[in-house]
Amino acid sequence: MSNKIHILWADDEIDLLKPHIIFLKNKGYEIITAKSGNEALEELEKQTVDIVFLDENMPGISGLETISLIKSKFPPIPIVMITKSEEEHIMDEAIGSNIKDYLIKPVNPHQILHCLKKHTDHKRFVSEKTSSDYQQAFRNITMKLMENRSHEDWVDTYKELVYWEFELEKNTDSQIVDIFYSQKEEANLAFSRFLTKNYLDWLSTSSEDKPLMSHTILKERLFKELDQNEITFLIVIDNLRYDHWKTIEKQLGDYYRAEKDEIYYSILPTATQYARNALFAGLLPSEIEKKYPSYWLNETDEGNKNEFENNLFNEYLRRYGKRIKYSYSKVLNIDFARKLNDRLPTLLNNNLNIIIYNFVDMLSHAHTDVDIVRELAQDETSYRSITASWFEHSPLFEMIKYLAEKKIRICLTTDHGSIRIQNPVRIIGDRETNTNLRYKVGKNLNVNEKDVFVIHNPHDAYLPKLNITSKYMFTYCDNFFAYPNNYNQYVNYYKNTFQHGGISMEEILIPFITLNPK
Repeated sequence: MSNKIHILWADDEIDLLKPHIIFLKNKGYEIITAKSGNEALEELEKQTVDIVFLDENMPGISGLETISLIKSKFPPIPIVMITKSEEEHIMDEAIGSNIKDYLIKPVNPHQILHCLKKHTDHKRFVSEKTSSDYQQAFRNITMKLMENRSHEDWVDTYKELVYWEFELEKNTDSQIVDIFYSQKEEANLAFSRFLTKNYLDWLSTSSEDKPLMSHTILKERLFKELDQNEITFLIVIDNLRYDHWKTIEKQLGDYYRAEKDEIYYSILPTATQYARNALFAGLLPSEIEKKYPSYWLNETDEGNKNEFENNLFNEYLRRYGKRIKYSYSKVLNIDFARKLNDRLPTLLNNNLNIIIYNFVDMLSHAHTDVDIVRELAQDETSYRSITASWFEHSPLFEMIKYLAEKKIRICLTTDHGSIRIQNPVRIIGDRETNTNLRYKVGKNLNVNEKDVFVIHNPHDAYLPKLNITSKYMFTYCDNFFAYPNNYNQYVNYYKNTFQHGGISMEEILIPFITLNPK
């Protein structure tokens, strides 16, 4: 073993355990011995150990008292109690003292070795097994990237990549982690090519061979729930990626079961103004602008671009003959969230309750603007961790627990995801060009078009046309737009922040989950 595990073994009959100690030394472990609890504490003061084996019955302070003293002074060190006694109260006390394991004398060397591997080498074994399994999966995923032909193929591939991202999250082999993220980048590039090849056809064709998208998902999923005449809550967490959903799914496990774990495709731009208005209108942006001009604000218009979601949804229901009683609430701060929870009994009188939570989106923007948040959410793992921590302590989780008690069905979804941006793409635009880092719309845009997806005629993508020469440009993968002025300063400020609006699996492939109470 390259880095030896140091064991402190405290037993008043330690001399009788020499065969065990020799056996462990031959296996590469370093053994420190003590004949009493006091001696054990003295050794711990002098040197660092990885695990303690502790006899329950020693002269002086007892094994249980020694456990308490070790835990108070050296809380991270795992302790294994070894005893001749099988009395239940001793076992209960030892386990209650937060020990790692419990062995009954006489113990043989292989028992000790197994215990050591379980408690000191566990992470290494898991890491090695995960690395080995991923190396096999790597080849399969690589083949899929070449063979993916349909929108369903890409959903399956993305789900598999998210699975491996979680599996490798705590892997100690940095090389295998780097290989994974390299493969994910390759997948994102292939997905971007696939999307740009098919996107306009999906919008213009009546063929069924196209994915559920922002403007069709509620009709195909939520409206079917409404037809069952059950109370339904539609919870929209703005900017919730699929991997974020898999993180909070674990916390929901005691309360809800995911009947359907689906992914649908966000429209372009993958930004709230476009995607969420399309979600609630059941229409694409230019259709909203034409049919309900008073409910649509363009990039250059002042005001809240999502101010009329409730109006749009009301019209959506009316067009499809859905005569239901529903509520619409948008949670922008914790005070309103708590007041909304107080109103839950009243909301149960409605057929449908729509609740929008903006936390994850606000976190994404705060990551750009607030230094402390930039530090806390500096990579994918920490971003997921903050999202999970927020959810665990949020009024939303309290709401969901309450709804579970009342046996209420929930549809949980989002409008778009986000991606951590890395690579700048130089662009030149005029003063009327929008500020989003992932997509641009304007009339005088100058960029290397090989680096972006360009929609020269916005009406082809059902997007508003601000003037005769307006066009939309979208960045791929983890790229972002940067202007030549103050280029280096601009790039350094925004690099590694989480943004949305462009083309990536993280932004476009987003969850729609149907939850049944347990």
